[in-house]
Amino acid sequence: MAYTTINKSTAHFNTKLYTGDGSSSRNITGVGFKPDLLWIKNRNATQYHFLFDVVRGVSKALFSNDSATESTQASTQTAFLSDGFTVGNDAASNGNGNGIASWNWKTGTSFSNSAGANGASIASTGSVNTAAGFSIISYTGSGSNATVAHGLGVAPKMIIVKNRQGSNSWRVAHDSIGWNKSLFLDNTNSAQTEAYFQNTAPTSQVFYIGTDGGTNGNNNNIIAYCFADVQGYSKFGSYKGNNNTNGTFINTGFSPAFIMVKKTSGTGGWQVRDNKRTAYGNETKNLLYANATSTEQTTDGFDFLSNGFKWRNQASDCNGNGDYIYMAFAEAPLVGTNGITAKAR
Repeated sequence: MAYTTINKSTAHFNTKLYTGDGSSSRNITGVGFKPDLLWIKNRNATQYHFLFDVVRGVSKALFSNDSATESTQASTQTAFLSDGFTVGNDAASNGNGNGIASWNWKTGTSFSNSAGANGASIASTGSVNTAAGFSIISYTGSGSNATVAHGLGVAPKMIIVKNRQGSNSWRVAHDSIGWNKSLFLDNTNSAQTEAYFQNTAPTSQVFYIGTDGGTNGNNNNIIAYCFADVQGYSKFGSYKGNNNTNGTFINTGFSPAFIMVKKTSGTGGWQVRDNKRTAYGNETKNLLYANATSTEQTTDGFDFLSNGFKWRNQASDCNGNGDYIYMAFAEAPLVGTNGITAKAR
């Protein structure tokens, strides 16, 4: 059974659902902390996914479904609050009568590392939550092979990078496919062999970037979201689909609150599921795609279990014949610090 130092997962990650009212300024509260990374999607309308973070600043949006440069979206999000955030009247975040999903992560500690320190060849700044294995890192690209400090103190398992000034696809590195390959958050491509991360696994201090414009455009401002495994709270792994309605079971060591899955051996969308967008029971059918503007779909589901998740479908995107990677965050650990089962299903 898993042992964790994080008994209350919702102090670090939480899904907040709400219904838009179209007002010009509205506080969304009940997140449980000030979100340092905020991801918003209108579930009922064809709208972009909006990502905001405290490092880039209020109203500075990037879009998981698009390679577009960063833009100011003052009618979408206008403030980070101690227990949530403020939205404007944009349909993406506050469409009248529309169901909206927000996914929220906490960092909380400022980070700064100068060039030459801790094995980094270029400077980086940001915000870090070492307990939860998550950092938001900003740096200016050099155009040449470089190393960037991530602040986690352990090697990240997954890194998501976006050039804020260039129309480059999001670069996604994941330990399970090797650091000589990359995926693209805004499209459905299979894993591609590329040197975006210098074919080198990150260390406890730095990650590696090559000469690619998406991860290291010369003099471009770039943002990186870095994630590490934290036992009982987060997991970044892989599995093989079995192409059966009695689908693959993936043991995470906790009851998941959020998963995002991508097929790596072939084309497929980035499936996003969470434990809030289902009315009852284990079987979860509500699905959004991180790479698409489409509305929420109701599909054959899967189970959130006390120690992982299990597919109840044979869809190619998640449980066909092939290889898949995932990122998962906990609703509750299987076992807490006191050795008592935290949740059972």
